[in-house]
Parts: sequence; C-alpha cells; structure tokens
Amino acid sequence: MIESIVIPTIINIFNLCKTTNNMKNHFNRRKFLQYSGMAGTAALLPGNAISKSEPLFPENEIGLSKFELETPSLCLDLDIMESNLKKVHENLQGTGIGVRPHTKTHKCPAIAKMQMDAGAIGICTAKLSESQVMLENGISEVLMTGVNISSSKIRKAMQLRKRHSGFIQAVDNKQNARDLQDAAKEAGIIADVVVDLDVIRRSGVPTGLPALELAQLVDQLSNLRFKGILAYDGGAQHIKGYQKRLERTVQTFEPVSATYESMIQSGLNVEIFSGAGTGTYNMMGDVPGFTDVQVGSYLFMDTQYMVIGSKGNENLYDDFDPSLTVLATVINNNHPNRLITDSGAKSLSINKPSGMVIGEPGFSYNAGSDEYGTVTFEKANRAYKTGDLLEIIVPHCDPVVNLYDRIYGIRKGKVESILPIMARGHSR
Repeated sequence: MIESIVIPTIINIFNLCKTTNNMKNHFNRRKFLQYSGMAGTAALLPGNAISKSEPLFPENEIGLSKFELETPSLCLDLDIMESNLKKVHENLQGTGIGVRPHTKTHKCPAIAKMQMDAGAIGICTAKLSESQVMLENGISEVLMTGVNISSSKIRKAMQLRKRHSGFIQAVDNKQNARDLQDAAKEAGIIADVVVDLDVIRRSGVPTGLPALELAQLVDQLSNLRFKGILAYDGGAQHIKGYQKRLERTVQTFEPVSATYESMIQSGLNVEIFSGAGTGTYNMMGDVPGFTDVQVGSYLFMDTQYMVIGSKGNENLYDDFDPSLTVLATVINNNHPNRLITDSGAKSLSINKPSGMVIGEPGFSYNAGSDEYGTVTFEKANRAYKTGDLLEIIVPHCDPVVNLYDRIYGIRKGKVESILPIMARGHSR
C-alpha cells in the first residue's frame, strides 16, 4: 500500500522537475531523492489514509490557469522575470561592472541557472548549506558571502571546495584565516578566499589597516589564495530617494575605496571587488576597481523596494517590475470593509510595508496572523465573496520564498513550470 502511494508521487515530482528550463542535467540524484522523499512522508505516518486516487500533490498542475491553483501559492510571472534578467545587464552596459546575483533571494538552482545563462559571472550564497545545494545542482561559480567559523563547518567547506573548484569563501578575521589554512592543508587543497570588509558594523573586518593586514595574511598562507574583497552596504539599499541613497553610498565607499587602493599599492591581486545590491546596483560606475554587483531582489521585486524610488521616479522604484506574487483565497467576508484570507505570516511574512493587492490600491493587507490575512478598505473596485482570489505582491521576497517548497512559473496566466526551492530552510 505504501509503495503504491509513494512511487507515483515521486514520479510526479520528477516529472515536475523536468519541466524547468534546461534543468535535466542539473538535479543530482541525492537531492532529487531528498526532495521527492518529502512527498511520501505523509503516506508513511501511522493512521494516514491517503488513497491512491488522492495523492499528496495534484497529478499534473502544468497547464492549469494560475487561478486554479490551491492557495496560498507562490507564483512567478516568467515574462516579467525574464525582462528583469535582461534589464540589469542592459542598465550596466558600458560600465564594465558584472552581475553576481545573490541566490538567498530565490534559493532555487533552476533560477540560478537562468541568471547564469543571462550573463551573470557567478552567484552568491549566504550560507554553506546554500552553497552546497547550488554547487551540487549545476552552478559552478559560487561565492559564499558569509564566514564559516566553527571547525566542523570549515572542514565541510574545504571538502566542498575540493569537489568544486569554483567555490570561493569569505573571511573577516585573522584567526579564521589561520583556521581556514589548517583545514585547507588537511584537505590537500588551495582554497580561494575573499576578505569581507565591515561596511555597516554587522560583519567584516574594519577598513583600512586591519583589512590590509588580513588580506596580506591570507596572501601569505600557503593553502589559501587571496581573490579580493567584498563590500556590501545593506543599510543603503532601502533608503528612500535616489539622491539620498547615492549620497550614502558615496560616503560609505570612501574608506572602502581607500582600502582597495592600499591593497593594490601593496602588490595584492584584487581580482574581485564585489558589493552593492538592488537598491544601489547602478551607483558603482565611478568606484575604481569595482567588479560586480550582488543584486538579489531585482529578479522578483517586492513592496520594500517599490517604495524607495528610482533615478527617474521618486515615488516608485521602476528599474525592475514585480514578478513574484502570492495567490490568496478570501475565506470570510462577514464584516463590512473587511476580508479574511488564507494567507498570513506563514505565507507572506510580516515585513513592512505590507503586501500589495494587485488591482486594489485601496486595500490594506495585514499578514500578522499565522494562518490568516486581514484586508481592510474603505472602497473596493468590486464586491468580494468567499472563494474569490487575491494576488499579492510580496512584502520582502527573500523570507517569503523561504516559506514555500515550490515556485509556480506562470506564462500568460498558465502554469508553465514548477521550480523546486531546493535550498529552502538551508540556513546553516
């Protein structure tokens, strides 16, 4: 009985994976079995009575209208996303600056592959487990922007580097550099390393002499290879107003640029000088030596970015368009000027500004309850009954994606592909 339930479900998910663009060779067997194994978990629990005619997931959602999907569902407009993929490269044309997207936004190897195909020079990851998912699923150039401190993580990182030559790690203190050296020597490899500079007093080594000395130490250690520096100003990304954002970025990068120059003058080879993000990606053209931007949210967009304004529009950030939405169902309309949906904090996150209901600018969406969303309004463009669907631009795309197992790729209103979020929950 168990076999009759689990095997069709695994085959179904395998077929879903095959529908993603050019992903046939990019899902290794182990990760596939981990992902597909989740589908059979419910069938193995004592007392469950899921019949063969009632699979855990629908037999085939490809070709459905997005409005036929069960909710909450995470939907990606593929046409808009592909436009955003092109726009970031077009907007940087002539600057000499490359694109190294941060995959903490989507956690999906299939989407990382699309970014590489669009011209990215590599991708960024935040954590070691994210790095492993990307490297083991067809992404060859991975720069991990966080540091590994514990001895177990450092050893794992070196084993990952041993299997994948395109893996680059960050360091922000001398003891960590020595620990990386010992582990690399033990693994019999030379590990590529970048020095993370402290830009917003969160992570990184202070700019100036401390950064220079750390870079020189890395360069001197026999089993480490100094590749360059990271300088990400997360605090500047959501400053409202292009000019204010630019002023902050210029001010922040003065000591960073001075540190870069000191490294060059000392004879260090700074091959990588990476930083910036979706809010500041087009402000780095005058920074000497700057190589690439770590954009993430540009691909999906969210309400947090939409409100910061762009160079040509102070009220709306319109360099990129929102492609990621959550479908929610109205489940209660018993009170005037108030709707309750099935999509709360576990579907949308509680970041501010809140999610935006498409087609209803007067709606205020509160996702503060775990399972329920509350919509309040003075005026609606139409009357809503239970069972009606709302489409919501997400508040902050990164944590919202991490709430789901899959992204529905939508083309002209229909499901074209289903993209497994294979690094979901990989926060170690």
